[in-house]
Amino acid sequence: MIEVRRGQERYRGGDPDAGIETFHSFSFGPHFDPDNLRFGALIACNEERLAPGAGFDEHPHRDTEIVTWVVEGELTHRDSAGHDTTVRPGDLQRLSSAGGVRHIERNDGAAPLRFVQMWLAPLSFGGEAAYEVIRGIADGTPYALPQAGAMLHLRHLAAGERTAVPDAARAYVHVVRGAVQLAADRLEAGDAARITDGEGLELRGLEAAECLVWEMGAEVDYR
Repeated sequence: MIEVRRGQERYRGGDPDAGIETFHSFSFGPHFDPDNLRFGALIACNEERLAPGAGFDEHPHRDTEIVTWVVEGELTHRDSAGHDTTVRPGDLQRLSSAGGVRHIERNDGAAPLRFVQMWLAPLSFGGEAAYEVIRGIADGTPYALPQAGAMLHLRHLAAGERTAVPDAARAYVHVVRGAVQLAADRLEAGDAARITDGEGLELRGLEAAECLVWEMGAEVDYR
């Protein structure tokens, strides 16, 4: 089964006066939707846009796997575990908040910043927070996230190029930019597809496109 969610259906958030614009694909904060709480391990897929000098002040997280993909600009990350990094396009950042961590996310650069941040529920709670940045992750290289029983695939497609969607109990396709064909559906930037028990599916580039594809196992009771 394929369920398509359009980019314009996402919940709008942020603070435009402060240079923050956000788009939430799942129930989030004041936009509570009991029918859109999660898909597999994925509990958030947020597109964040920060003007130069804008950002999120220090705030806490716990028991969440936070994976960030920078689309354009530079993201400054600082956390209570002592990490202070700059994340650029092509870099993949992971923060395992585990038993608790606080962090700051800012655009300290001169250009606009846009990134996609995805939150996943871990298979077990508590423990020590962990952090890493994979610099210049190669297209097609899967990034395993065993803490959530998931794997992320980065896909860049030229017009007419095809790539397989992983056969999995759950797969989530988010189009970062460009346009692709998935079965009978055209997906454009901001659109997403939630796939259950998919087999033999593929993405075809309708123009130059970039997609993030999560491969996940069967639904888990996280209570």
